Amino acid sequence: MNVTATAAGRWDLGGDLRVNRIGYGAMQLAGAGVFGPPKDEEQAIAVLRRAVELGVNHIDTSDYYGPFVVNELIHRALHPYPADLVLVTKVGARRDDKGNWLPWNSPADLRQAVHDNLKRLGVDRLGAVNLRMMGLEGPEEGPIEEQFTALAELREQGLIHHLGVSNATAAQLAEARAIAPVACVQNLYNVTARQDDAMVDACAEQGVAYVPFFPLGGFQPIQAQVLEQVAARHGVTSRQLALAWLLHRSPAILIIPGTSSVQHLEDNVAVGAIELTDQDLAELDTVSKSG
Repeated sequence: MNVTATAAGRWDLGGDLRVNRIGYGAMQLAGAGVFGPPKDEEQAIAVLRRAVELGVNHIDTSDYYGPFVVNELIHRALHPYPADLVLVTKVGARRDDKGNWLPWNSPADLRQAVHDNLKRLGVDRLGAVNLRMMGLEGPEEGPIEEQFTALAELREQGLIHHLGVSNATAAQLAEARAIAPVACVQNLYNVTARQDDAMVDACAEQGVAYVPFFPLGGFQPIQAQVLEQVAARHGVTSRQLALAWLLHRSPAILIIPGTSSVQHLEDNVAVGAIELTDQDLAELDTVSKSG
């Protein structure tokens, strides 16, 4: 019997959108480099449909994945959408014809991006929109009032249900929260990259979901002997254990692992059934130090 996305519990995004803590990140459905169409479009469609069958009701996407390709796949695979499906997108960047990632974050750019996401996903309102900052080496300090205010205005117009920030500093999160409610933070965080520990704890205290990107290391997959050892004790893969650790790290963490494989999707969803002991967690606390 397959484990479903309900196994890890639920979270009320923004206080009123109930999502299962295991979601799906759709970025990998595009071609190599998150650019162009997938190698196997029907397989991409199958992954999306299987995710929903497994109880995933939180899908993370963006119009600049492809660009446009992933949102169009989501529409083709799942529209009309299940009533409980929450589609979360991000704005603040665009792609050029060579696949480069470029800033696109003036208020006019952001308004256009939101309308483009609405159109391609085929919805009247987006579940949540993250303002993605463009720091290449991680979050970079800088004002976001102008950009976040533009998104807050679209929220007031009813085009966005909730707002979030991505690749953000603690100061930027505070600045955003002073403008409008923030439902989620999407930053780099995993069992070996814990620079956001304080942010994770602050989000839990504030009722803000923390949604780690690159939960398995991204372009540099996690490798750690301790991870392998603990995973072996549980009879799971190190990838599954790394995801399970995130779910145990904080009740405010929502995971959105991405894949273009139905089997990997099922493996990812199954991590909700992994129970970690205090000994496991203590050993894993050494991972970021030992590598």
